[in-house]
Order: sequence, then structure tokens, then C-alpha cells
Amino acid sequence: MSSDKIRNLSRELLSDNWYKLEKVSYEIQLKDGSWESQSREAYDRGNGAAVLLYNLEKRSVVLIRQFRLPTYLNGNDDGYLLEVCAGLLDERNPEEAIRKEAEEETGYRLEQVEKVFELFMSPGSVTEIIHFYMATYSDEMRVSEGGGLQKEQEHIEVVEMSFDQAFDMIERGEIRDAKTLILLQLLKSKTFNLL
Repeated sequence: MSSDKIRNLSRELLSDNWYKLEKVSYEIQLKDGSWESQSREAYDRGNGAAVLLYNLEKRSVVLIRQFRLPTYLNGNDDGYLLEVCAGLLDERNPEEAIRKEAEEETGYRLEQVEKVFELFMSPGSVTEIIHFYMATYSDEMRVSEGGGLQKEQEHIEVVEMSFDQAFDMIERGEIRDAKTLILLQLLKSKTFNLL
């Protein structure tokens, strides 16, 4: 990490309770060549991966529903979101991590995953990059009920629904998770020519 447009970067640890929150001070060179001092907070929770499980024959997807405290604190009535399977890399490569998360959360052991891109999801304050995947699934790939890990206090409901149900939920504003909306819209654009 280096840029000739940033200098005198310093970090102050504010919290290391769950993940790391830092106050970062630096000087940034402006277009006119002058330097400006700035200070921001950055939250480092590590990088993650997300996968949309879909079945073209059944025209269905597998999503998960779980409680998300920050959404509850910000007005999401019951705090539950419908999402694609996702998790932190925890020192694993993204493909290995998402295969493990998919099996833990949904109960499906994925045979192949396709990486479609990686994105910064909240670059104003969070360092996380999410690696996005899509994967086909079939009933034969189900090896457990899923639901997440008890030791991680995950209480996940596995939800299988039709493409049309998922797309309608987007239109009605019922799917409010960005990574899920992105992958469902990608599925919609990819499958338009296949169906």
C-alpha cells in the first residue's frame, strides 16, 4: 500500500473488541498540488465472500434468513434479512471459504463455484472486499439441514424460492441486502437469454 498522493499516514487504534476500528490521519495531495490534512475512521473486519445458489431447471434460488443487529438498530422492524450465503475468509482463500460457508449455512456441498467479481461494499468506512460467486445446486448436493454454526451463534433459516418470487421481492423492496440484490440482478441478466 503506497501512493505518492498520500503522506504522513498514522493510525490510532480505537477498538479491537470484535474487529479493528482505527482513526487514520494523513495528508492527501489535491489536484492543484497542495496538501490537505485529513482524518477518518476505518473499520477492518477482514475480507469476505458471498455466493448465490441457483438451479436453472427448477428456476429456483437458495437464500438464508438471519437476524442482523445493525439493521434492527437502523429501523428494520424485526432485524431479519433475506440474504445470499456469505462469510469472512478467516485466512482462507475466497473459494475455499465460500464452499465451507455454503455447506454450514445452507447444507449444500457445492461442486463448482464461479467467481464473478469482487467489490468494496462500504468504502467510506469499511476496508472489506467481498468476493462474489454464483453456483448451481441440485437436491442431490444437500448433505445437511444447514442453519449455521451454534458456536458462532448462527440461527439461520434456509429458504428456497423461485426466480420469480425472488425478483418480485426485489421489486417490492423486501430484499434489502446489497450483496443479495447484486447477485440476483446478475442472475436475472444472465438467465434472460437462457430461458
